[in-house]
Amino acid sequence: MSTQGSESSDLGLLALDRQVCFALAVAAREVIALYKPLLEPLGITHPQYLVMLALWERAPMRVGELADRLSLEPATLSPLLKRLEAHGLVTRERDPRDDRALAVTLTPAGRAARAKAVEIPEQVMAALGMGLSEVEQLRDGLLGVIAAARR
Repeated sequence: MSTQGSESSDLGLLALDRQVCFALAVAAREVIALYKPLLEPLGITHPQYLVMLALWERAPMRVGELADRLSLEPATLSPLLKRLEAHGLVTRERDPRDDRALAVTLTPAGRAARAKAVEIPEQVMAALGMGLSEVEQLRDGLLGVIAAARR
C-alpha cells in the first residue's frame, strides 16, 4: 500500500524532465537536425555521413569492421552502403584477403566529398554556440555514458 508521500517521491523520479533517456533522445534529434541542411549539398543523410567519416579515416574497410566502428549491425549498415554506392561514393567488392567478406572502398567522388565536408563540424559548433573544448567535453561525457551502459 502506497502513501501520499511515497507517490510524490515516485513521481519525482518518473518526471519526464528528469529522465536521462529523454534528454539524450531530444538532444540527438535536435543536433542531427542541424546536420541536414549541411549534408544536403553532399546528397547524403546523417547516417550515411557517419559511414563516410569512418571511411575517410580508413578505407578500404570490411563491412564487419565498419559495422563495429559505427556500433551498427551489418544488416543495418547494408542499406546505407547500397545507397552510398548508388550515389557513386563507395564501392563494395569481395575482400581480396577473404572472399567471404565485402570490402568497402571510397570512389574518387567519395574521396572528393571529404573536402566539401571539412567545414561541417565548425558549422555545427557555431549553430550550437559551443567551442571546440565544450564540444569535446560533451562528447567525452557521452562516451562515458555509452561505456557505462555497455557494462
